[in-house]
Amino acid sequence: MPIDNRPLREQVKEELLRRLGSGTIATNETINEVELATELGVSRTPLREALITLEREGVITSERGKGFRFTPLSAQEFRDLTAIVATLEALALESSDPEYLTKIAPQLLEEAHAFSLPQAPHDVIERYDDAWHDLLLSGCTNERLMKLITSLKVTMHRYERVALGDQDVLERSAVEHERIALSLQRGDLDEAVVALKENWNSGMDRILERLTD
Repeated sequence: MPIDNRPLREQVKEELLRRLGSGTIATNETINEVELATELGVSRTPLREALITLEREGVITSERGKGFRFTPLSAQEFRDLTAIVATLEALALESSDPEYLTKIAPQLLEEAHAFSLPQAPHDVIERYDDAWHDLLLSGCTNERLMKLITSLKVTMHRYERVALGDQDVLERSAVEHERIALSLQRGDLDEAVVALKENWNSGMDRILERLTD
């Protein structure tokens, strides 16, 4: 596992999510903390800290005397998560300074045009979407709201990675992001919110097609 300057628990957490997404960790097996810590080359303390964080985020569950295990996937949970994140992102957008949104609208539109491929590997789409939505919501000053959105997206990405795999090619629509940016450029925040929610719902449908196969 590569080591960098982030806290060790964050690196362990990222590695666990990567392994879950690649299918190397089964969702129905209890996590052997001693074996996993040895395999990762870390002590049990950062591993347990990472596991506790993932439990708070809904990625894993724990039972007294049975330890941790990853939560089984559920299409209904993914629908619920999407509805919550779409609503919270809409709230963050509505909470942003309108002048700031108008200012960044051209950049949002330019980046939407720049990534206009009708299909791309999922890991590429994920990185682009995260960066684009981060820019979209960069004017929101509600730190608690933004942390909640970030946390929920961790669980959503878990579903996406398990359903798809990083290199799976997925259809996407640049038009969805363009519509949001154009609405903000016109100063029509209500239309931008509607377009944002539709963007989340269409993305959910694309993932569910794979998740239920």
